[in-house]
Amino acid sequence: MFELSLMCPEDGIEAVSDALDALDALSVSVEDADAQTDAEQALFGEPGMPPPKDGWQRSRVVALFPSEVAAREAQQLLVVQDFFVGCQVLGIAHVPEQDWVRLTQSQFAPVDITPDFWIVPTWHELPAEAKRSIRLDPGLAFGTGTHPTTRMCLRWIARHGATQPEQGNLLGRVLDYGCGSGILAIGAAKFGATDIDAVDIDPAAVESTLQNAQANQVTLRAGLPDKAQGEYQTVLANILATPLRVLAPLLCSYVAAGGNLVLAGILERQADELKEAYAPWLPLEVADAEDGWILMTAHR
Repeated sequence: MFELSLMCPEDGIEAVSDALDALDALSVSVEDADAQTDAEQALFGEPGMPPPKDGWQRSRVVALFPSEVAAREAQQLLVVQDFFVGCQVLGIAHVPEQDWVRLTQSQFAPVDITPDFWIVPTWHELPAEAKRSIRLDPGLAFGTGTHPTTRMCLRWIARHGATQPEQGNLLGRVLDYGCGSGILAIGAAKFGATDIDAVDIDPAAVESTLQNAQANQVTLRAGLPDKAQGEYQTVLANILATPLRVLAPLLCSYVAAGGNLVLAGILERQADELKEAYAPWLPLEVADAEDGWILMTAHR
C-alpha cells in the first residue's frame, strides 16, 4: 500500500476528504499537524452529535491507496482543483506490509483495576496476582478497561461488591445503562451481583455484551433501553455529560431506596452542571478522579 499525505487548512478538509473518497482511497484520516507541540488543539464531541469542527487549523490528511500509481493519479487530479488552494502535498510513501492483528494486539496489555482485579485480553496470560479478572478484547463497543471512566466505575464496583463468596450479593439488583461492551455489568457479576440488566441504544453493543458475558461465564440480561424495568440498588451509567444531563430524571427513577447511582464520562469542569441537573432528584458528589475525568455518585 501507499499513503498520500497532504497538509490542509480547516476550511479545505471536507472537500479534500470527499475527493479522496471519490478517488477510491482505501481510507482517509485527518490528524492535527501540530500534535505533540504547544500548538496542539483538542477537539471534543458528543455521541450522536455532529463534530464541532471538520479538523484543525493545520490538518494532516492521509489517504491509503493500493498502489503507487493510484496514489500519484490522485495527487495529480487533486492539485489542479480549485478547492485545493491553500493545501500542500507532503509526499507519497510506501506502507510496509505488517501483521495488523499482531500489531493491534500488542497495543492492548492487561489493565489492573485494583491490585488483584484485572482486565485481560484473551491472548494474554492472566497475571499471577489476578484473583478476579474480566477477559475482554477490543471490539465495536466502548469499554476495554483502558479509559479512566471505565477504570473508575470498576474500582467503585470492586469497593462496594462482595470480595468473598460468603458475603453474597452486596450490589443488589444492577442496571448498566449504556453498557457498550458490557464491561461494567460483567464487573458487577464478578463481584457477586446475580440480577443484572445491561442496556444500550446500539444493537451491536447489546450483542457485544452478550458475547462478552458468555466468554466470562457470567449471567446477565442485555437489550435495548426499554428492557430496564423497575428499581435497582446499583445504577451505573458511563456515557458523557450531555446525555447524562438529559437522562437525569430517568436514571434517578431507577434508583431504589438505599440504592446508589454511579455516573462517569464527566470532565472535572462539568461537575457543577451535573450536580445542578440531578439536584431535583438526588445529590451528586465527586467520588473519584483520574486524568481530568471524574466519577460522580449519589445515594438514595
